[in-house]
Amino acid sequence: MSLFKFLLSAQRTIQSSRLNTLLTQTRCLSLHEYQSKELMQSFGINTQPFGIASTAKEALEAARSLNVTEYVVKSQILAGGRGKGKFDNGLVGGVKLVNSLDDVERLAGQMLGAKLVTKQTPPDGVTVNKVMIARALDITEERYLAILLDRAAGGPVIVASTDGGVDIEEVAANLPERIFKYPIDIDQGLNDDTSVEIAKSLGFKGEAVHITAKQIRQLYKMFTSVDATQIEINPLGLTREGEVVCFDAKINFDDNAKFRQGKIFEMQDHSETDPRELAAQESNLSYVGMSGNIGCLVNGAGLAMATMDIIKLYNGEPANFLDCGGGVQESQVQAAFQIITQDPQVNAILVNIFGGIVDCRIIANGIVAACKKLELKVPIVARLEGNNGDKAKKILEDSGLNIISADDMAMAAEKVTSFVK
Repeated sequence: MSLFKFLLSAQRTIQSSRLNTLLTQTRCLSLHEYQSKELMQSFGINTQPFGIASTAKEALEAARSLNVTEYVVKSQILAGGRGKGKFDNGLVGGVKLVNSLDDVERLAGQMLGAKLVTKQTPPDGVTVNKVMIARALDITEERYLAILLDRAAGGPVIVASTDGGVDIEEVAANLPERIFKYPIDIDQGLNDDTSVEIAKSLGFKGEAVHITAKQIRQLYKMFTSVDATQIEINPLGLTREGEVVCFDAKINFDDNAKFRQGKIFEMQDHSETDPRELAAQESNLSYVGMSGNIGCLVNGAGLAMATMDIIKLYNGEPANFLDCGGGVQESQVQAAFQIITQDPQVNAILVNIFGGIVDCRIIANGIVAACKKLELKVPIVARLEGNNGDKAKKILEDSGLNIISADDMAMAAEKVTSFVK
């Protein structure tokens, strides 16, 4: 493989992992920073000493227990960009460095119960229910390290860079020569020689090489033990005291392993999750709320994305992504309509089904049942093609309900957007 192709592959590995996370966000387990660090500590991975607090008084006690002179007060929400965020009470920054107990208590009091707005939160922000009080450490060098599953490599890949503490996508795009990629044989695992090689590629020298190599091996052990799909450490820092510390971590898990990772999945905080997404998960549906006014019910993620695209093409705005899957049942169709219509912005609904595995009659019966049960008033346009498509259209026609059939996607998009203009 040429150097150019190798570096391009490393960039795509990072971007692909982020894209997969985005497309599966309704079913992806997310942990708070303090939960990730507790998990890492259980595997012998170095993190900052810290305490967690739900009140200003608890924050003060946590700071005292650290027995240090400088502290980091960090708001705990699942969104990124906390350091540059702004609270609804006027406080700027969800991560603060302070050197007195009074400041710890004061800042915790300001953060807790307030809404923090960042580039990744909804416009109104997210309420901070916990803060982390950590020992402040003086970082002399920052590095980037990630372990992730890569389809192209057919297994785990370790991605390392000397450029830590910054957006890794920018490094991959502008300085690809600073990114190193190490495919790991899933059967043989990570050996000592490779972990040392990775530590050296990160620019560490002397004793820090062996300390880092050990940390990388522990991270890999954790990766396989908890069924992770990604562990991203940014930054992996070297302190003035010669400690190698994981200062921040993002961990994704394989949701198919929930049955054997019950304790980890029980840690999930649902307080920041859209209730509609939780309802969708309970009905085995994939739902992501958006800002438009045309509700979408589709089978298959690819067709769902194409449906949103064609709505945009006809100058409409999709209100959601909803994939009902290939094995959908009538009850799930009803649940999907209930979830979609919980959004007060929805003024019309487009049902776009291509029946291969799906029997279109199931969808049609579900639509009719939902319309009657929910007493739906919004116009519904349905394109049902494929498996028993003609019979499904007959079900809609015989229902006596105002459900408009469309023969193709363009016709469906044109009709549904006409109701919201």
